[in-house]
Amino acid sequence: MEINDSDTIAIRAVIESQLAAFQKDDAQTAFTFASPGIQAQFPTPESFMRMVMLNYPAVYRPRSVVFEKITTIQDNITQPVLLLSPHGVPLRALYFMEQQLDDIWRINGCILVSVEAEII
Repeated sequence: MEINDSDTIAIRAVIESQLAAFQKDDAQTAFTFASPGIQAQFPTPESFMRMVMLNYPAVYRPRSVVFEKITTIQDNITQPVLLLSPHGVPLRALYFMEQQLDDIWRINGCILVSVEAEII
């Protein structure tokens, strides 16, 4: 699948909007940026928010956020984002994105991977 500049901008906006909703503890809004498949896994937006708080503290309350170049991982459009966790640990969040039938992008999963320390 080809990703154009408007897709790149839209994907970034979705992730930034969800991160902003997490900062405000706005479960309803954060939940709207998840794909239907992710939403189906949670009975309420609040249960989704609890899962993020417990399992993804770097996503819930990042100290810093740096977007990297979009890539494809196993046929999934993936937005890598460098995060600094609340405890100062650098992590890379791999956001798997899904384009809906109305062309809107939604987050279809996220995994955190460690970032090797770089010596400059």
